[in-house]
Amino acid sequence: MTETTILVVDDEPFICRSLSFVLRKDGHRVLEARDGEEALRRIREDRPDLVFLDVMMPKIDGFEVAETVRDDPELSSVRLVLLTARGQDADRARGAAAGVDAYVTKPFSPSGILGLCRDLLARPAAVRP
Repeated sequence: MTETTILVVDDEPFICRSLSFVLRKDGHRVLEARDGEEALRRIREDRPDLVFLDVMMPKIDGFEVAETVRDDPELSSVRLVLLTARGQDADRARGAAAGVDAYVTKPFSPSGILGLCRDLLARPAAVRP
């Protein structure tokens, strides 16, 4: 199996560190970003296979990052997971409308994250118009 690259985007250092630790332990190359602007730059430069994206962040929120990525045909294969404390139906609907592949609410379980990660990475990347 080739090494996959995962970008973890969260403005809370503890979340970033703990999620990154779990993913690295599972054998992934992990990059980190602290806000939406940095996330977009890293996505464009590093082309990660998967992005775990917090919703509530400084500069650009996770919904806007997802919409921007989905609007860029060159980034269509990037899998996006919103990872957030916001679990209301309206937020889930906005995430779906933004084209995310999954929506996970905090707190999350490390085993659940790894299962989701493996499932998403096993699927062929969606080619979006």
